[in-house]
Amino acid sequence: MGESKCEVKLPGFRFHPTEEELLNFYLKSMVFGKKMRGDVIGFLNIYNYDPRELPKMAKIGEREWYFFVPRDRKHGSGGRPNRTTENGFWKATGSDRQILSMSDPKKMLGLRKTLVFYEGRAPRGRKTDWIMNEYRLPDKCSAPKDIVLCKIYMKATSLKVLEQRAAMEEGVKACTDSASFCSLQFEEGSIDHINTEFKTEKQEMLMLAEEPSTGKPCSSLVLPNGLQNLADLQVPKLPMDWTQDSFWTQLSPWLDNFTPFLPMC
Repeated sequence: MGESKCEVKLPGFRFHPTEEELLNFYLKSMVFGKKMRGDVIGFLNIYNYDPRELPKMAKIGEREWYFFVPRDRKHGSGGRPNRTTENGFWKATGSDRQILSMSDPKKMLGLRKTLVFYEGRAPRGRKTDWIMNEYRLPDKCSAPKDIVLCKIYMKATSLKVLEQRAAMEEGVKACTDSASFCSLQFEEGSIDHINTEFKTEKQEMLMLAEEPSTGKPCSSLVLPNGLQNLADLQVPKLPMDWTQDSFWTQLSPWLDNFTPFLPMC
């Protein structure tokens, strides 16, 4: 019978090791070939996979996933580690942090490097929420294996940021709906306004083109009520003979050239 795979499935069990435990127990045991009782951290070259695929490939973990990872260097043993994947790359942020022993603060157990995953190719790329803490033993330690321990997790988003994102999305949606509604109302209102003005102008033209009394189209000249011909408009009718009055006699030159005003339709 083949050796059965050891899996840890204990009710209520949570795997949350400290940084000192990760370096001084798990990583050190793996590098120097010391056998461990519980096989809770698997060995995997994480750079062959997308970060979204890693949680299901870990042996344990809910929000944090741990892996022993071989260091693949670009130019031999002295080159920089190669952290590129098929769809992106892991980019280091800041400088390495020393991990000191809790019992002996002067003793350095190892180093921690924090990296962020970017989609695309360097130097350009889109930053994601995937974070990696890479733990390695001190450089002065002559380890027989070039292996690091990596913790993968997603950056936590605060409740305030989530509320702000939701408010921004609702605001954009409301503005879009309002703009569409206003645009439709403006188009409909403009058409109704044009139609109303056109009808009003048409009615005014028809009223001007009709005789007030008969409602029939008028000619080019409309005479006041009580006048039948143009002869009645030639000179003003006076109750006396203006040629006998001294005042009207002075105005006779103007009266001779008088031209009556004819109202037009």
